[in-house]
Order: sequence, then C-alpha cells, then structure tokens
Amino acid sequence: MKNDDGALLREASRVLEERKDSGLEGLVGGLECVIINTQPERFEASALELLSTTGHEISDAFDDSDSRSIVLSRKDSADLIVRARTAGENPFAAINIHPRSKSMPDTRLETFVFEVHDLARFTEIQRKRGVRFLTENARESRDYAFIQTAPSRFTGNSIGYIEWKGKGRSYASAGSRPLSVGLAKPAWSHLGNIMELDHTATRVTAEDRDPAILEFMELTNYCFDFAIYVESLNSITNVARHPDHGFAMVFTSGISPYVNDDASGPTEKFTHNYGARVHHMAFRTEKIEDTFTALAAHGMEFLVELVGSPDEGLKQTFSQPSRNTILVNEYIHRYGDFKGFFTKSNVTSLTAATAMQD
Repeated sequence: MKNDDGALLREASRVLEERKDSGLEGLVGGLECVIINTQPERFEASALELLSTTGHEISDAFDDSDSRSIVLSRKDSADLIVRARTAGENPFAAINIHPRSKSMPDTRLETFVFEVHDLARFTEIQRKRGVRFLTENARESRDYAFIQTAPSRFTGNSIGYIEWKGKGRSYASAGSRPLSVGLAKPAWSHLGNIMELDHTATRVTAEDRDPAILEFMELTNYCFDFAIYVESLNSITNVARHPDHGFAMVFTSGISPYVNDDASGPTEKFTHNYGARVHHMAFRTEKIEDTFTALAAHGMEFLVELVGSPDEGLKQTFSQPSRNTILVNEYIHRYGDFKGFFTKSNVTSLTAATAMQD
C-alpha cells in the first residue's frame, strides 16, 4: 500500500455529513487539558521537568482513590495534567509494550480532554454509533461531568469529554484530597516566552493513517486541513484543525508501511519501536532564539538546532525525548505575516532530526 489524499478526502467529506446528520456538529469544543501518565517513581520529576521547560505553573494537586495528579496551567492554554496511578488496572498497558517503551509500561500522553456541551446527548449519540467508553456512566464532581473513550486501536489515544457545571474549573473528583508537592517553578525569565500548547503530534503506522484521522474527526468537531509529504523520509504530516479553537491535532505516518529501521524512515521506525503514541507537544514561543539558548544553558538537549527563518515564516526546534515522559518538546514561532501552519522545509528538517532518537 501507499498513502495518498484521495480516499482520505472522500471519507472526510462523508464524516462531516454524518456529524451533521447525527446531531454531533457543534457539541465538542476546544481542548481543555491533556493527561500525561507517568511511572509512579517519576511522577514529581515529570512535573518538575515541565515546570522547567514550559510556561505552565502548578495550579492544583490532588490525590484520588486510584491516582495522584498535578495540574499545570497557563493563561490561554490547555492544561497539562501529570498523573500516576496508585491502584487499579491500566487500560493503556497493553499498547505500551513495544521494544523501546516496555521498560516504562505506564508512561504516555494518554488522554486529550475536550469541552463538550450536553454530555448526556453526546454520549448517547456516540454509543449508538458503536463508540466504547471506559466507564458506563460519566464521572460526576461538583464542577464537572466527565467520560473518556477506550484507547484507540489506531493511535493509542483516549478522547475525554468534560462538561463544566458552572464557573468552577477544578479537575479534582468528589473524593479527592489536596496533595502536597515540594515543587516550585524556576524563576527563569525565558520561561515567560513559552506560551500556549500549540499542537501535538501523534505518530501512527502508514496503514492506520486514514483511520486515525477519520476516527478523530468522528469523535470531535475537528476537520482534516492538509498534509505535507516528505517522500525522501517516507513520512506524511497531517493536520486537523477546529474552526474556532487554536490547538491543532497533528498525525504523522509513513507513506508506505514499515519494512525495517533503515529503509522505512524515522516515522515508521518510531511506531515500530514505541507503538502508536504522541511523539511531541509543541508550544508557541516568543523570542525563540533567546529562549532556545537559555533552555540549552539550563540543561535541555535538542535533536536539532533552530530551523526556519523570518523569510520562511517560522522557526522551530525539537528537544531530546524526556527520560520521564518519553515526550519531545517542540518550540515554534510563527512570524506576524505568516499565513500557513507549517512549511515543507521545516517539516523535512524536523522529521529527519527524529531519526537520531534512541
């Protein structure tokens, strides 16, 4: 097989019509948070690492009957929830067992949580369509009702839905207890340049490229926007966007399926070694040259130098994968008159850089 956009575009049009016909259109809003689960022993280290490499700060920390959570927040951004299970089964465990990820079987960015309007109606429609959720009923708290899908067989991701009941915005459950953590955000001025969560990129196999994008469209109000093909690296970067919200969901796959590490390119190599999962989180960054230099001075290692230029419209870079979360951080700056989202030259350079990952 070899991917192209023809079948995907036809199926994407069908999904949009089905969303409208079923009453789903308009029910799902923007991204509220992502949930990053860690090994229990790396829980606080993961939160401290994000405090030290993003503009997010601790806004809450709590202990539930089955997990501990630290919420990191920044104005005008989705929240980052760092979590570690303390009891119960991990529904993601089986999909985490791959050659390079099996040593950290509880670690992945697991769930994208979107705001939903009328959760009861939404779940009723989706259940009739065959969507499976992890619980029979939504979890209720003082501030919200929440439910999430079973992990996708295409991406390994779960999609969560939260309906806020009022002005309160606490993710703590009804039985949560405050959690004391001895963490503080470093007083480094360059962290103020790192803004909102701009996009994340999930790497999937070439075979699952179309199903992954179509499934995400069926579960949200996002639309497939465009794809950039890098033939020399056997890679496609696909972008899905919401007309009213800035966060973008990116899916990266091979053009052709995996053969071996050397022949198949870095994207297919990654899914072979780590499984389908989120590869990186991208943060919009001001003063990106100074921020890049300061991050490096404070110990961050990078897969690639800054790529791009003002003339091209944007600059980007990738960090080395985190030893705590397996995630790469991307830092991205788009110059004022840039009308696009990515450029092919930058995508090519960044994709090539990931070949150096373990």
